[in-house]
Amino acid sequence: MSKGLPKRSEDYSLWYNELVKKADLAENSPVRGCMVIKPYGFSIWEKMQAEIDRMFKETGHVNAYFPLFIPKSYLSKEADHVEGFAKECAVVTHYRLMKDPNGKGVVVDPDAKLEEELIVRPTSETVIWSTYKNWVQSYRDLPLLINQWANVVRWEMRTRLFLRTAEFLWQEGHTAHATKQEAIDESVQMMNVYAQFAEEFMAMPVVKGIKSESERFAGAVETYCIEALMQDGKALQAGTSHFLGQNFAKAFDVKFASKEGTQEYVWGTSWGVSTRLIGALIMAHSDDQGLVLPPKLAPIQVVIVPIYKGEEQLQTISDKVAELTKCLKAKGISVKFDNRDTYKPGFKFAEWELKGVPVRLAIGPKDLENNTVEIARRDTGVKELFNLEGNLADKLEALLDEIQSSIYQKAFDFRAENTTEVDTYDDFKKVLEGQGGFVSAHWDGTSETEDRIKTETKATIRCIPLDRKEEAGVCIYSGKPSTGRVLFAKAY
Repeated sequence: MSKGLPKRSEDYSLWYNELVKKADLAENSPVRGCMVIKPYGFSIWEKMQAEIDRMFKETGHVNAYFPLFIPKSYLSKEADHVEGFAKECAVVTHYRLMKDPNGKGVVVDPDAKLEEELIVRPTSETVIWSTYKNWVQSYRDLPLLINQWANVVRWEMRTRLFLRTAEFLWQEGHTAHATKQEAIDESVQMMNVYAQFAEEFMAMPVVKGIKSESERFAGAVETYCIEALMQDGKALQAGTSHFLGQNFAKAFDVKFASKEGTQEYVWGTSWGVSTRLIGALIMAHSDDQGLVLPPKLAPIQVVIVPIYKGEEQLQTISDKVAELTKCLKAKGISVKFDNRDTYKPGFKFAEWELKGVPVRLAIGPKDLENNTVEIARRDTGVKELFNLEGNLADKLEALLDEIQSSIYQKAFDFRAENTTEVDTYDDFKKVLEGQGGFVSAHWDGTSETEDRIKTETKATIRCIPLDRKEEAGVCIYSGKPSTGRVLFAKAY
C-alpha cells in the first residue's frame, strides 16, 4: 500500500484528491481537465446508473440517444440558453488533418473547414427540441418522456476529479407535455426521484428546493434542485430538474394540434444528474482511512480475507469460504474472496478499508477449529466474532441494512448540527467564516442583494426550500421585508 491519506481536517481538498486516486476511482487524463474513470470508480457509477435508470423506467420514461455535435445555429435560437453556456462551449471547426509541410507531425487541413461550426454538446436541449419538432404533431403524441445516458463537454477552467471536469458522464431527461401543469408536475416528480435516490441509496440527506433566478438553469422558467452538505461545510448541488415553460418549444417551433383542434406550443422539462454524484458520495461519508461506501452502492459489499500459513491451510479455508460465499450470493450479497498470495493480511485489511468495502470477514485456522469468523464494519470499525452455527447470510444481510441506515443517520446529524439560523449579517458572516454549513436567513428576493452577498462572502443561495414555513422577517443584508428563509452556503 502507498502511504496513508492526508488528514481530512487539515487539508480537505488534498485529502479528497488523494483519496480519489489512491482508492483507484479515477485519475487525470492527458487532456487538461478530463479524467480517466478507473474500473472501481466506474463500477460505482454502474451501480448508480442501474438504480436511477430503474427509477426512471418505473415513472414511464424510455431511453434514446442524440448526437454529440450540435450545429452552432441551434444554440443561438434560445437567447438565455446560449448566454448561459457560451463560455464553456468546445467548437469543432475542421473535419480533417494533414501532414505538416514542415515535417512536424500533422496540422489542420485548411481546405477542410466546416460550412457550419459544430458545438460539442454541453447539454442537449437544442438538438433534442429540433428533433421533437418532427415527432410531435398531435396531442396523441404527448407526453414525450425521453432520457439519454451520455457524455457532455463544458470547458471548465478550474477542474477537480468527479466534481468539475471538462468532460463528464450523466443522464439528461427531456420531456414534452400538452399542459403547463403536466410539465411542472414532471419537474417536481423528477426532483423527488433524485432525492429518493440520494437518500435511499447514497445515504445522503438532501434539501429539496427551487433555485433563485440568478442560479436558475439557462433557459428555464423554474429550476428545482436537491442540495447536500459535505463534511467540510460546503454545499453540493446533487441534481436539478428544470421547468422550461414553452421557451424551447417556441425557439424550435414545436407545436401540436390540441383536442379542440387549435395549434399550441408544447411545455417542456429537462433534468439531470452526473458523475458528480460519485464526488458527493466520497465527500459525504469518507474518513481519514479512506472511502466509506453505503452498502447499496458498494461494488463489493463483503470481502473475505484468509489468514493462513502454507498451501494446506489456505486450501482448507478456501473450501469453507466457497461454502459461505455460495450462501451470501444466494442472498444477493456481492462477495470478494481475497486469496492473493502476494500480500499479507494487514495489507489487504488496509486496502479494502481504503476502498470502502462495508464489511470485512477474516477467517483463519483457529476460526475453522471454533467454527467462527471475525466480522468488521467499515463505518464504525467495530469487530465481532460470529459463530457459524448461526446463519451468516441473514446476519450480514441485516448488518448491511444497519450500516446503510447508520451512514445516513450520521450524515443527517452532521447536517442538523451544521445548519444555523441567523438574523443579522454579522452573525451570517461569523458562521460562514467559522463552522460553515447551511445558513438559514431572510432575503429580500432581489438579485442585487444576492450578488452583493456572494461578492462579499462567496456564499450563494443554494435553494429556497420547498418545505420552508412562511415567516415575516427582514433581509439580513438590506433590511427590507422578507416572507421566509432561504439556505445560503459556500458551495462546490
